[in-house]
Amino acid sequence: MNEFLKNVNRIEFVVTMACTGKCKHCSEGEHGAFGEHIDKDAAAKAVREICGFYKIQSLMTFGGEPLLYPETVACIHETAREMGIEQRDLITNGYFSKDEGRIREVANLLAKSGVTRILLSVDAFHQETIPLASVKYFATCVKEAGIRIELSPAWLVSREDENPYNVKTRECLAEFEELGIPVGTGNVIFPSGNALKYLGEYFDDDNTVVNPYEDDPKDVRSISFDPNGDVLGGNVYRDSMAEIIRAYKG
Repeated sequence: MNEFLKNVNRIEFVVTMACTGKCKHCSEGEHGAFGEHIDKDAAAKAVREICGFYKIQSLMTFGGEPLLYPETVACIHETAREMGIEQRDLITNGYFSKDEGRIREVANLLAKSGVTRILLSVDAFHQETIPLASVKYFATCVKEAGIRIELSPAWLVSREDENPYNVKTRECLAEFEELGIPVGTGNVIFPSGNALKYLGEYFDDDNTVVNPYEDDPKDVRSISFDPNGDVLGGNVYRDSMAEIIRAYKG
């Protein structure tokens, strides 16, 4: 339908920018604990429409902290499963409630909705403001619910660098060894937002980090939604995905 979107194979939802953490490394800057989130019915409708045009291989939900709105996350993933999207990932810091009953309920909800993998953000930056014990309890519930889970740390400069933040990150990750949760590749922190504000001394001309979140606007592979419904220059509350796809100019 559109030459700039001919290679689309992925859908992403920034469910909300609200977050339970106040991380120094966040590329988006400061976040509050409350904020706008995408409407679950509009999101589900958009997934169905996109799958009518493209063979979508993967879908991801993240934030902010997406599990501040777990029913929305579950609805999106359930729709993705119904539409035959094989890989259905969720990125979370694992801290959205202090109620253990609610935490277990949400883990079971995610399993029921068809989330295939949870990437759990654990590192020196998240654990400055997020209690590790609560995150470990969430991880335990996720494992018991049968969802694949892996730790996804943020590394400063590089994974191998021995700066104090990376040393602390390795200590945090070691706390999960008893649960048998593997550590994924994670990501190297991009110098933007809070990272540039609080960690600027670690970035220089000899430490160039490629922004991992940018797509080539002339060859979009992932259709990404903002919490307010914005996508590809349109908005799902106002336009159909067919109209948005046709109108996109790269």
